[in-house]
Formats: sequence, structure tokens, C-alpha cells
Amino acid sequence: MLMPSIFGENLFDSFFNDFAKVGRTEVPKVMKTDIREDEKGFELDIELPGCSREDVSAELKDGYLTIAGKTSSSSDEKDDSGRFIRRERYQGSCSRSFFVGDELEQEDIKAKFENGILKVFVPKKEPKPQVETRKMIQIEG
Repeated sequence: MLMPSIFGENLFDSFFNDFAKVGRTEVPKVMKTDIREDEKGFELDIELPGCSREDVSAELKDGYLTIAGKTSSSSDEKDDSGRFIRRERYQGSCSRSFFVGDELEQEDIKAKFENGILKVFVPKKEPKPQVETRKMIQIEG
């Protein structure tokens, strides 16, 4: 069946493509992360362009390592009399969490920030064996 087209493009392609995206998750375009594994642990290289070391934080809570970054910039252009010709501002923040296990403490994880890349080392730890405890219930009577 022939569909109407303008300049070789189907008019309905963009309409139906929007519905095709529902339910699909896309790869985030910020905080791209490379993860390498060796026998000692995991090395994460997290891209944080535009962030300074003071704008980056790392937190370990309930077995999740959360990395957060924020950035802001402004560019002002004034004419000779001091009036603004153009003024643009940008503020943004992002965060990403990784499950690292309940066995790790914050002292175990090492992080270093240089040239817009946060390098994080997460060691491997053996999970503590679960000790089965019997909890007896008192029966009256």
C-alpha cells in the first residue's frame, strides 16, 4: 500500500516511532561508565565532564554506591554601555547507583578524580556465611 510522502519520507514514520519508544529504556548520555573486573575487584571509570572535584560526591548506603555530580556555568556578553546582549546560564546534576554488596565499608572503596573522570576501585569481598539461629517460641499451657 502506498503511503503519502514528502521528499521521500513517510509522513507516518515519526508518528509511529514515538509510540514504539514507549517502554524501551535508552542508555543514558551522561555519566558513561566503563567497568573492568580483575581478581582483586572492580575498577569503574565514570565520565563527569564539566564537573570539578568539589562538585562530585560518592556515598555508600545499604549496599549501593551512589555517585553524584553537579555543574553550573554562565556566559554573559555585554555591549560597551554595560547592557546585556546575551546572557545564558546552565545548571545540571546527575547521579548513578551501583549495587556493591552489603559486606563493604566506605573505607574499602577508593576514588580519584582527574581530567573529568572519576576512577573508583571497589574490592571483592566474600559474603559472610549466614549463621542459622533457631528462635524457639515459648508454648504456654
